[in-house]
This record gives sequence, structure tokens and C-alpha cells, in this order.
Amino acid sequence: MKQDSSAGLKDQFNIGICGMGTVGGGTFTLLQDNQTEITRRLGRSLKVSHVASRRQNPLYDTEGVRFSTDVFAVADDPEVDILVEVLGGTEPALSLIMRAIENGKHVVTANKALIAVHGNAIFAAAKRKGVTVAYESAVAGGIPIIKALREGLAANSIQWLAGIINGTGNFILTEMAEKGRSFAEVLKEAQALGYAEADPTFDVEGIDAAHKLTILASNAFGISLQFDKVYTEGISKVTTEDVNYAAELGYRIKHLGITRMTDKGIEMRVHPTLISDRRLIANVNGVMNAVVVKGDSVGSTLYYGAGAGAKATASSVVADLIDIVRSCGSEARSNSGNVPSLAFDSLRSDIPILKIEDIECEFYLRLSVQDKIGVMAQISRLLTDHGINIEALIQKEPDASQGGDAFVPIVIVTGRVLESQMNKAIAAMEALEQVVEKITRIRIEQFDGEGN
Repeated sequence: MKQDSSAGLKDQFNIGICGMGTVGGGTFTLLQDNQTEITRRLGRSLKVSHVASRRQNPLYDTEGVRFSTDVFAVADDPEVDILVEVLGGTEPALSLIMRAIENGKHVVTANKALIAVHGNAIFAAAKRKGVTVAYESAVAGGIPIIKALREGLAANSIQWLAGIINGTGNFILTEMAEKGRSFAEVLKEAQALGYAEADPTFDVEGIDAAHKLTILASNAFGISLQFDKVYTEGISKVTTEDVNYAAELGYRIKHLGITRMTDKGIEMRVHPTLISDRRLIANVNGVMNAVVVKGDSVGSTLYYGAGAGAKATASSVVADLIDIVRSCGSEARSNSGNVPSLAFDSLRSDIPILKIEDIECEFYLRLSVQDKIGVMAQISRLLTDHGINIEALIQKEPDASQGGDAFVPIVIVTGRVLESQMNKAIAAMEALEQVVEKITRIRIEQFDGEGN
């Protein structure tokens, strides 16, 4: 480990990378390719001294770099200053990070599931040992949204944020909207293109987005990580009919992570959402990610970019490495860095996380009813009885294509109402003999103040 004898400071920091897949390999390549630029920024160099993987990857020239098949060898290597964990999953990633912390090493991780579920314990251990655990790359790939919340917007009281934070889901909904394709058809293509895993559950059912939203909410509001309290709903039940009706009404359907501070508590929810097609975030398409943050002083700001991929995610990993080295720049600056792990020096425990039943919003409802006189009047009366206003209505011609009784598709946009009230109204409508299928419900958000 090289030292600058005149200042008593290291002029080289050794990096250990655990996992040489897409992100690990991208990080290795970026550190090699941009070595000169990084050294100019830091006044010191970052050198990959040790990598660990199940097997050597021939795509990367690791000559002169120690190679191990045991990731714990990196955590135990006295020459490694900062460990990069890009293994994914819970184990051995959790044990690896804890071992590295115990050995006094800083850690950079791209593991959103690990941070969302075990981050409270990880950060507590890091604080005890006086080291940093950085995780910018865990949320939205190359978009520096964690840095924006922790530093750029630190003067603001955050009111809400909403994000397209899973590229796979956004790709599927974009293809459904632009080409009229079915969910199942586009999912199959997403898997063929490598956007979705063979088991796509984490992406299409919202679990991946819920992990990321957990982290964003903690940094926005100064609360502990509470993944188990995020309401999570996927996009697998969204149909081309829903996408088309939404467009007819002037909306687009996006799979959003939303967190908001209210007088009653904090909302944390992931679900398909209708957004006005005039909003910027409604026009984020393909595999791209975007997050809108509303602060009390700055207003609404939009962060857009690649949410995944080797180069984009590696960009955030290396940015974290640079930040850690900068925080070790002098003895007067703490090795644990200048910014708390979750943006606030002390976390609040007095703010409840609201259940979905206690959240208020507008709704899109799609019903299939028998073509009989008075059905719409019954539905309108039930909604009125539950204190729900109808803001817009689409009623199509009867569909008798299947033979037998004709069915009429009806789409209703409601005013703002508590989810618990909507649940009761839907149950009452579904109890009508003339309502022949379960009612489709998609929440609507206006995001006042985001801009056009």
C-alpha cells in the first residue's frame, strides 16, 4: 500500500471486487479505462488488487490482480481498502459485507435487496467500526438519486417522490402502449433480450421496485428501512384494453414506486399508475428509469437515465469509491464519511407507515356488465352511496362476439377517495348480478407541481 510520505496519506487505494458478472466486470473495466481521469479527480489512484468469482472471466484482463474463488478471501485481504460487493442475493453477500466491516474495510454494494432488508444492521455495524457502506448503484443504476437526496436536496423537506425504478416493467408497458402487444408476449421478448430473468417475479410483481423504494423513502424522510411495510402490486394483470382506455382518457400507465409524507404518516407503495400523458415521467419509455422528487423549497426535480446495465451501474459504483476515498483525505475527516448512511444524523421512529387502505387517490375502474337497462344507474348509485364521484366515463358498444348475452365494457374515472371506501364500493358492485367479472382497479396520480 503506497504512502505519500510528505502528507502521511495513501496515494493509492486498493479495491477488491467480489463478483465478476455484468456489474463487477463493468466496474473493473471502468476503473481501468478511466484510471487517468479518476486519478486527476482524486489526486490518488484506485487500483483493483483482488477479485473473487466462481471462475475467471476471460472477458477481463486480470493479469497482476490476485484472483480467488472464495469471496471471503477478499474481505480478509489486509491489502484491500475497499470491498465492492456485486454478488446479489442475501448470502453470502450479507456475511461477506459484515466480515469486511469487521475487518475495518469500507464497502460499496449494488445489492438493493440486501440494503432494503438488512441495511439497518449493516449501517449500525459500519458506524461502530467507523467505516462507510455506500450503495448509490443499488437504486436506478447510473442515476445519482441517492446523492441527490442526501446532498443536493439536503436543505429541503421532501414532500413526495415517485419513480419508474424498474426498467423491465417499463419496457413491457411501453411495448404494450406503443405496439398494442399483450403482457405475455412482451414479457417473453424481454426475457429473450436479457431485460427479464427466467423467473421474472421480482421485476413484474414489483418486488425489485419495492426494495428500491424502501431505500429512497429512508433517504427522503429520515426513517429506518422498512421493506416489509411497502404495499406492492405488479403489472401482470394490466391488459392492452387498460392501456388503450387510459390513452383515450389522456393517461399512460406506468409502474411506479411512490412515497409521500402526509399528516397521517408516510405512504410507501408500488403499483401500476395512470399518469397524465402531459407529465414528463409519463413519457419515460423503454428500459429507462426516472425519479421525480418534490421538495418544499426547490419544487419538483426530475432525475432520468439508464437504470441498469454494466456501464451505467458501474458508473455509480465507481462514484461511490471516489466519494469514500475523498472522505479519507485527511486525519481531520472521519473515515466514516461526512454524510450519514440514510441521509439523516438521527432517524425518526415516530412516523407510522400507512397501510394502503388509509391512502387517498383517484381510481380507474374497468367493469364488464350485462347489456341491460338500468345497470349504469345502479353502479352510479352505489358509488354515490360510498361517497365516490364519477369524473369521467367511457361506455362502449355491447360485445356479443362470444355468443349468448352481450357484455358492455364500462370505464370509470373517480374523484379522490380513501382506498378503504373504494374497496367497499367495488365489493358492492361485484355483488351485482349484472357485473360479470372482477372489476379492474388502477390508481391515478396527478403529481401536481411536477410540470408539463
